[in-house]
Amino acid sequence: MLYTGKGDNGTTSAFGCDQRFSKSSAIAEALGTLDEVNSFLGVVKVKAEASEVSKIISDVQQNLFTIQAEVAGAEKHIGEEKARELGKIINAIETELPPIKTFFVSGGTELASLLDLARALSRRAERRVVGVADEGAVRVGKETLAYLNRLSSLLYALARQTNYKSGITEEPPMYQ
Repeated sequence: MLYTGKGDNGTTSAFGCDQRFSKSSAIAEALGTLDEVNSFLGVVKVKAEASEVSKIISDVQQNLFTIQAEVAGAEKHIGEEKARELGKIINAIETELPPIKTFFVSGGTELASLLDLARALSRRAERRVVGVADEGAVRVGKETLAYLNRLSSLLYALARQTNYKSGITEEPPMYQ
């Protein structure tokens, strides 16, 4: 069954929890934002067409499910090796690219643009998860926070790499 009707009054429950809470609560917002990121990464993965980028995105999606379960209260956690893994990928990408000297206007290729949007969504998800952790509404491991912090950097690096490999010159803002 695709629906239970239990949420018709504006409440929901978290993974393995009997207690119901408002769908407008900070926990529901954090979980929903993580779901947005994961769903949008599905679009990115399809656009990346069975490339190394699609493999990286697929791994990230699996990790986001673990993070969602953790935020929902399950005994699931991201290990510190997952954040280190993202760091290694970012470092490898950076060796291919010119150094960053300014901000860049999003765009270039379609895939890079999608990665830029995914980066912005991931930053919002990170803020929401940090918010519920700061409130004490849920317990979130430091490894999870590190992973979410690294995720936006990974998506930025992938966007830059995609444009670079396509011969697209990064466009700095003009601040007019």
